[in-house]
Amino acid sequence: MEAGSKKAFNVLFICTGNSARSIMAEAVLNRAGQGRFRAFSAGSHPKGRVHQYAIDLLKRLHYDVSGVRSKSWTEFTGPNAPKLDFAFTLCDDAAAEVCPVWPGQPMTAHWGLPDPAAKIGTEAEIRFAFADAMRMITNRINIFVSLPIKSLDALTLQKQLDAIGKSQERASDPETGAE
Repeated sequence: MEAGSKKAFNVLFICTGNSARSIMAEAVLNRAGQGRFRAFSAGSHPKGRVHQYAIDLLKRLHYDVSGVRSKSWTEFTGPNAPKLDFAFTLCDDAAAEVCPVWPGQPMTAHWGLPDPAAKIGTEAEIRFAFADAMRMITNRINIFVSLPIKSLDALTLQKQLDAIGKSQERASDPETGAE
């Protein structure tokens, strides 16, 4: 992360199952980062498949889903793994786990979000949970990509990353007004 460097920042989004939130975050950052960021996703206990509602939502919003797959975070710990600049956990389960030691010691933050794949209800309620998670992910990533990363010292940048994860905005259910 040297000043004046033209290389893209490598960002890993981590969730337990790597089937929804981290996959959506990977797609959003790869588009919003406009080449300044290269996003990846992984899970501590990957489900081995991407949730169909996540794929449906990403396709509907015109995100590239050609390469998305559920994978283990161990893919990012080996000698041939990309050097990570940032690693963000998106769920409480992953935040409570002992994470591997990432090569290059990236900056980390917890950006916990409710798991839409765990939502129980009607198809409409579950799809709303996916849309809500996507909205929160998009908001956080838009804040992240707008940070003047190269001009912030490490402590200030870490505080900003932590603050992004603490944002508690939620959409209300349009039918009931409840969150």
